[in-house]
Amino acid sequence: MDRLLVQKTLEAVSNGSLSVEQAMEALRDLPYTDLGFARVDHHRTLRRGLPEVIYCPGKTPGQVAAIAAKLAELNRVVLATRADDQTYPAVAAACSEARYDPVARLITIGQAVARPELGTVAVVSAGTSDLPVAEECAGTLAALGVGVTRTYDVGVAGLHRLLDSLAQIRSADAVVVVAGMDGALPSVLGGLVERPVVAVPTSVGYGASFGGLSALLAMLNSCAAGVAVVNIDNGFGAARFAYSLLQSSLDNHSRRAPQRPAGETNGLRSGS
Repeated sequence: MDRLLVQKTLEAVSNGSLSVEQAMEALRDLPYTDLGFARVDHHRTLRRGLPEVIYCPGKTPGQVAAIAAKLAELNRVVLATRADDQTYPAVAAACSEARYDPVARLITIGQAVARPELGTVAVVSAGTSDLPVAEECAGTLAALGVGVTRTYDVGVAGLHRLLDSLAQIRSADAVVVVAGMDGALPSVLGGLVERPVVAVPTSVGYGASFGGLSALLAMLNSCAAGVAVVNIDNGFGAARFAYSLLQSSLDNHSRRAPQRPAGETNGLRSGS
């Protein structure tokens, strides 16, 4: 359930424009709705700041559609990951706002509210073959209201391509680096930027890449200090972690901001 909806409901009870019974009806689906095959967690936004996201593999199109419709009742934006072209029509039939990105394999319902105060994330990919994972990350960030810059196909086989884009990457507030094969790009960027770097190994590569395991191990053994690593092909997880970094930074800044004395605005006390 969207935090803003809960806040408005409680404020309405406080000012008398909504009865307790009406508020209880509005909040009746907390903490979850039991659909039989799934328990849709409406309370997750209040606990974690973001609503539940639907992971499509292993679910039937009808199940995904039912979960999406229930989430859409109480959230401005609903996201379904790893969707295919069989799942999307079912979701679109249940939620007319649904949109599908076949590269990112994301279904999005609703419109994200842009949050420029969070900053931007640079999503960087080593090769074009890494685009599905990179776009899953970029699309997830966009659904969360985060600004995204994309720098693709700048792997270590031609570092001049990366250096040409370094100024744009450095201007972001966090960097997500997506790479398969030898998984070297996060280490390179980790030594060139001062922003947090999140590394995403992909399953792209020939036989000895072991489905992304070699890239994963290379990133875990990065000689660039402080590179965080998520699971193989986990563009969504990287986006969620980058979002948490930006949100935590914003929250810390807000807590440290000096508070004006009561009655004082813009340096003047009321009545001055």
